[in-house]
Formats: sequence, structure tokens, C-alpha cells
Amino acid sequence: MTDQATRYDRIAGGYEQWWAPVLAPSAVALLDRLDRAVEDGGRDLLDVGVGTGNLSIAALGRWPEVRISAIDASREMIGAVEALVAERVAASRDRFRGHVAFAAELPFDDASFDIAMSSFVLQLVPSRPAALREIRRVLRPGGLFGHVTWLVDDRAFAPDRIFDTMLDEYGFENDGDPNRKGDIPSAEHAARELRRAGFRDVAADRAMLEYAFTVDRYISFLTEFDEESLFEEMGRAERHRFLRQFRERLMALRPDELSFRVPIVYATGYRSDG
Repeated sequence: MTDQATRYDRIAGGYEQWWAPVLAPSAVALLDRLDRAVEDGGRDLLDVGVGTGNLSIAALGRWPEVRISAIDASREMIGAVEALVAERVAASRDRFRGHVAFAAELPFDDASFDIAMSSFVLQLVPSRPAALREIRRVLRPGGLFGHVTWLVDDRAFAPDRIFDTMLDEYGFENDGDPNRKGDIPSAEHAARELRRAGFRDVAADRAMLEYAFTVDRYISFLTEFDEESLFEEMGRAERHRFLRQFRERLMALRPDELSFRVPIVYATGYRSDG
């Protein structure tokens, strides 16, 4: 996980600007599945893989009674979310604590939390079963865990397909996205994973993440965040030529082809008493 931590240390600033908004609506929708547990008295929450705080910041505003401990492998991500909590929910700063830690090695005692949550993180961990067992360990008996992450999907996003074609034309290597190797095959698979980790009353359902890019925002997303290092390698003339041709091809797409649509899964379960 050190490579992942290093990568997210590097991209923490751009992540909040360019990627967090793509994930935010689907991440926050997870909180709907946790409402009942908070209504029933859940106060101590754990956010596994906090990123820049899509879940934690929304939860602090939504539930004034809760206290949140958040972990992330990236120290820069923890610093970013602490600053955002101070900026966006300043009155709740004393209800939030960030910790640099791994999902499979949580720095908390057994049965420390009433609720645990995670958004778009468990596809990244080296062993999801180990992370799920560790999350179960730190939940109190009957505690609720809910997460949302990607489902396996072979369909190519049209702007990505154009970008990959142009990389080939310009002689750049395209290694694909190594972060998608841990995507979950199906909602049924997500449910089985929770049951095997010791959760009961498991539910898992498929949904769609949708985000409407514009041509300008997609180009900025690549040049300033997702492929920043690649564009830095280009000479000025090559970069100008590449982006001019890239924009022309993107402009030829229909508006619906600029909508990023990817299947996701929401899964919840309660820690069994055994």
C-alpha cells in the first residue's frame, strides 16, 4: 500500500478539485443507508479511506450528534480533509479526528464504533477480505457498516477512448488504469464478501454513478490532474498540437457521450455477535 499512499500524497490537491466532485453525489447517497443507525443512537463513526472528506464532511453536517474518526493511507489526504472540515464545518472540528492508517490495520480497539462507512476505497486495498474483517473487529456488536464502490464494467467512456487512441498515435504508452483491478464483479459478490467477513442482514444493490463532463472540464481533468505528468513530458509544440486535435475530436461527440456513467454497488451489513 505504500505506492498507493505515495500516489495519493501527490494528488491530494487535485483530487479535491477534479475527482471528488465526480464521486460526491454517489458517496453522500451512502449516508441514506446509515440514517437509521444514527437515529437508533449511533454516535461513534469510522470513515475508512476518507480521501478529501466526501462522506465525513456531509455526515458532520447531517448528524450534529456524531463523532467521526477517519483513516487514510495518505498523510496529505488527511491534511486536506482536516483543512476542509475547518473551512466548511468549522463548528464541528472537535467532532472529527483524522489518522494515517491502512484499512487492514486500524489503530483502534475492538468494538470502538457504532457505524463504519467507506466510499470508493475498498477496490484499492491489497486484501478486501482482510480489510472487511478489520472493520468488523472495530465495530460494536450490532454495529452497521456500509460502503460504495465500483462494479466491473468493460464499457469505455468515449472521451477516454479518444484519448487512448491519440496516445497511440503520438507514441505514448497506455497502461490502462491499475486502480480498477479491485472492482467488484456484482452486487451478489459484494454481499457474499460481507457475509464471509462476519456481517449479517447484508444488503447490496447496484446503481449508476453519472457525471456530466464538458469538453473544457474533461481536458482540464486530464491536463491538471489525471494525466498531469504525461502532459508535462510533452514539449510545448507537441502539447499544443495534441490538445488542439483532442479538442476537435471531443467537440464531435454528442452531449450524452460526455456523460461519465459507471455501475457502482452499495453494500451494508451488521456486525454479528459471534
